[in-house]
Amino acid sequence: MTKTQETIGFIGTGLMGHGMAKNIVEKGYPLTVIAHRNRKPIEDLVSRGATEASSYEDLASRSSIIFLCLTGAPEAAEAVAKLTPGLKEGSVIIDCSTGEPTMTMKLAQDMEAIGVAYADAPLSRTPKEAWEGTLDCMVGADEELFARIEPVIDTWAGKIVRVGSLGDGHRMKLLNNFISLGYAALYSEALALSRKVGIPVEQFDKVIRGGRMDCGFYQTFMGYALEGNREAHKFTLANAYKDLRYVETMANAVTVATPLASTAKNAFAMAMATGGDGSEDYVPHLADFVARANGLD
Repeated sequence: MTKTQETIGFIGTGLMGHGMAKNIVEKGYPLTVIAHRNRKPIEDLVSRGATEASSYEDLASRSSIIFLCLTGAPEAAEAVAKLTPGLKEGSVIIDCSTGEPTMTMKLAQDMEAIGVAYADAPLSRTPKEAWEGTLDCMVGADEELFARIEPVIDTWAGKIVRVGSLGDGHRMKLLNNFISLGYAALYSEALALSRKVGIPVEQFDKVIRGGRMDCGFYQTFMGYALEGNREAHKFTLANAYKDLRYVETMANAVTVATPLASTAKNAFAMAMATGGDGSEDYVPHLADFVARANGLD
């Protein structure tokens, strides 16, 4: 028995998307998915009741609402181009990627011309919360479209905020990531300095944890720095570097100086340039690259 007449398509069943799609199908919505590189999430979702599409056009023809959970703006644009021949008038594309706002507006304009609505609904938190259905979501959409898509987003989100109109979700996501990735750069430098002056990471953590400077991001970051859990926060350095470049682009468009965002971006650029560009090089590992740059093992 389905919850509504909506039929859902999902593109991007990676670290975040797999859990999101799992919650959509398990909470009563007909779901169509498509494979990219890794078939394991697709096979799992099919075992839970999803249907596998033979092509993007096939997925589009089966779906009234399509989620994109991809790396960034170029990937979203490529997916939309592949979907376009099969899209039905009155359908909706929801871009959950961390996108570049000007590209979001261009894609929405292109879709409007063929009777397809577009919304941006990027995410916050980690794959753990995606699986549990408790992600944070910031949505850019008009009130009528938001009312239509909110029940489906609610299957995988614990906190949903309609930030404003189209594009505002992606703008807010970049602000959110500037803060979180700025924390990562700050923690990494503080930990290197702490070690240089003879204060071990364990003592550093005892002071910060539970105090005013503690927060959820600090705790996942320190899951690696303190406990050695390489998968404490599975968000790649490459994606972090990309997001901070998007922050700079957004700021350049409105003539805002970003000395702190650019400094954070450069910390990630340094990591990328010195071997941190792999698929399993995650944000908390930035501490290692900053340490090595300062002569620490």
